[in-house]
Amino acid sequence: MTNADLAARRVDAMARGVGVMTDHFITRAENAEVWDEDGNRLIDFAAGIAVVNTGHRHPKVMAAVKAQLDGFTHTCHQVLPYAPYVTLAERLNAKVPGAFDKKTVFVTTGAEAVENAVKCARAYTGRPAVIAFGGGFHGRTFMGMSLTGKVVPYKVGFGAMMPDVFHVPYPCALHGVSVDDSFATIEALFKADVDPARVAAVIFEPVQGEGGFYPAPAEFVTRLRALCDAHGMVMIADEVQTGFGRTGKLFAMEHYDVAADITTMAKGLGGGLPISAVTGKAEIMDAAAPGGLGGTYGGNPLGIAAGNAVLDVIEEEDLCGRAEEFGNKLKAVLSDIQSTTPELADIRGPGFMVAAEFMTTDGKPNAELTGKIRVEALKRGLVLLTCGVYGNVIRFLAPLTIDEPVFNEAMDILKDAVNAAREN
Repeated sequence: MTNADLAARRVDAMARGVGVMTDHFITRAENAEVWDEDGNRLIDFAAGIAVVNTGHRHPKVMAAVKAQLDGFTHTCHQVLPYAPYVTLAERLNAKVPGAFDKKTVFVTTGAEAVENAVKCARAYTGRPAVIAFGGGFHGRTFMGMSLTGKVVPYKVGFGAMMPDVFHVPYPCALHGVSVDDSFATIEALFKADVDPARVAAVIFEPVQGEGGFYPAPAEFVTRLRALCDAHGMVMIADEVQTGFGRTGKLFAMEHYDVAADITTMAKGLGGGLPISAVTGKAEIMDAAAPGGLGGTYGGNPLGIAAGNAVLDVIEEEDLCGRAEEFGNKLKAVLSDIQSTTPELADIRGPGFMVAAEFMTTDGKPNAELTGKIRVEALKRGLVLLTCGVYGNVIRFLAPLTIDEPVFNEAMDILKDAVNAAREN
């Protein structure tokens, strides 16, 4: 079967709403490389959207999953529990930032983690409202969509969103939004739309993912912590995309001097297996009554086994250090490109969570050039992702385990792709 054959079958068989960025149907993968139905080799700088931080099919992760397969694959932890679930919960309780007692629940997707974080915050505070930020992405469920600060493509055609969700501009100097602007909008929100005594939680990404890889300024995070403390609101850090070594720390919140009350996780935790988690202050996590949290597949044994192995690999192979190392190398290459590419307006991001934002000569978002670069890179065998409210940002999410020769090859392709895109 060829890529072209499968692409035609996909169009006939699958719902149009499942957007697919390439027509490369993958047959196998190893670390930062994948191969498709036509035998083409691609370098993967998407990593399943920050899922395989430990690389495709890391031997230790695969060994843990295979060992679990020989035991059992599913019992539902709420019916017949198992020790590795408890072990992984204990490990996350110890590793998630915050000098307080914590508890954890496992579910299956990032959106589910966000949903459960909001449930816990509402149960704990007895309040209904949630504040989120423009450009943020929190999932495709109805609460996830409602919290997400980007209409196209996530909210189009789906009707009314969930009530009591309010959006505030996320600080971004490049687009003229300061930290003061964000907090002035919050104060205006409290005067015009919602009593702060009705707000259960504020949710934010320490580095926005879909929104454009904008890191939260330190002042913003500190002031957000103070705001939540002043009004009794729960601070939720959505670390679904930033977690597990991607930013040079196990969690992005380790870059700040304050801690969130609740942290949501998914993606990199499972190394390719579906699992997500919510870890937070014990008293907040215990606010829901027994049966209020969980799910049939929540904390599936295979995902739990992968999660424990992923934590081992990150520590044993110093993947946080590798994120810093390769992130710095990537930024150096991008800086060289920028010297001859005036459209490259900004290079940013902690660790190996790096973005390049392209603007026109008159300072407007340049989605056209950004898309061309992605396409030219793919023609040459490099998978890149775009993001941003304006679609003018390339985000780089290679596995933290990438071999240096493969990384260098990818950088050569990137340079050629930028040149080709600018010429066409």
